[in-house]
Amino acid sequence: MLSRLLAAGALAAASLLPSAPASAQVAMRVGVIPIVGAAPIFVANGAGWLKAAGIDTRVTTFESGPNMIQALASGTIDVYVAGVMPLAVARSKGIESKVLTATAIEEMVFVAGPKLAAYFTDGVSAADALKAFRAKEGKAAKLAAQPPGSVPNTTLQHWLYAVSKADKGDTEIISMGIDATQQAVLVGAVDGAAIREPALTIVQGRNPNIKLVATGGQMFPSQPGTVVAVTPAFLAAQPAAVQSLVDGLVRADALLKEKPAEAAPFVEAALGKGIVDAATITKALTSPASRFVADPRVIIEATAKMQAYQVSIGTLDKEAPLEGLFEPRFYEQAVRAAKK
Repeated sequence: MLSRLLAAGALAAASLLPSAPASAQVAMRVGVIPIVGAAPIFVANGAGWLKAAGIDTRVTTFESGPNMIQALASGTIDVYVAGVMPLAVARSKGIESKVLTATAIEEMVFVAGPKLAAYFTDGVSAADALKAFRAKEGKAAKLAAQPPGSVPNTTLQHWLYAVSKADKGDTEIISMGIDATQQAVLVGAVDGAAIREPALTIVQGRNPNIKLVATGGQMFPSQPGTVVAVTPAFLAAQPAAVQSLVDGLVRADALLKEKPAEAAPFVEAALGKGIVDAATITKALTSPASRFVADPRVIIEATAKMQAYQVSIGTLDKEAPLEGLFEPRFYEQAVRAAKK
């Protein structure tokens, strides 16, 4: 239900923008997951910059990047705004896309519910905390993340098994969508979860006993997160619209970094007015889980490392060359234009 409301909020926000003549508009179908990491597209659209550039933005909300890949493959969306790793997985299966910009890095954090949080005390490693939980509670810690192949799932596994060296028998990873994960943490249906903003601010605001255990940098250094990618077909047909899109994203990135309070209303409108309030969004925009980065070149090395890790855990059969996945020329042009 929340996903439908979020999608409705995003579409409603777009519909409030002044209309341009139909003949001047390029229809751009955008798939997005409702997270703060996607804030640049919400700001660029909500502020009216895309409409002013002749782009009619049509937004559809998805629960995760892997769920969005089918829409990308079928041609029902032109622009993908979600984690980079599902794109790498899709590319290995012949589904092409071009990453135009990053939006944020190190988005994923790990939170422990009140019961599990009691085991994460000063001086106790994550592996020992999870082992102690299993010994005392008589069961493995149930941890939620989005589906295998997603950035949240990959990041959680990396932190648990590559960084913390936790025993796999001490954990059980449950695949859930964004809405379900947030609710499961709040009601205690899971013991911990890999989440992003605004979920982090929301769950801690409702229950201060939910503990932030690991930041994005601790889970996977320079963790690649949300990106904006486009289908080759749309890029070939509408290069000017793609450049205008990236111009808007670069402008939004600057506003989010320099004046987050001014950007917050656009993000609030897109994430569902009345569900997530402005104060929560403003706090989420400046939290440890919000590191906005537009330059796609910043995440290339980290994406390669994450892809190699996905091969090691069986999410990918083999590493796919990343050459050709990233298309930084539109970002470079936007930066040059912004400096004039």
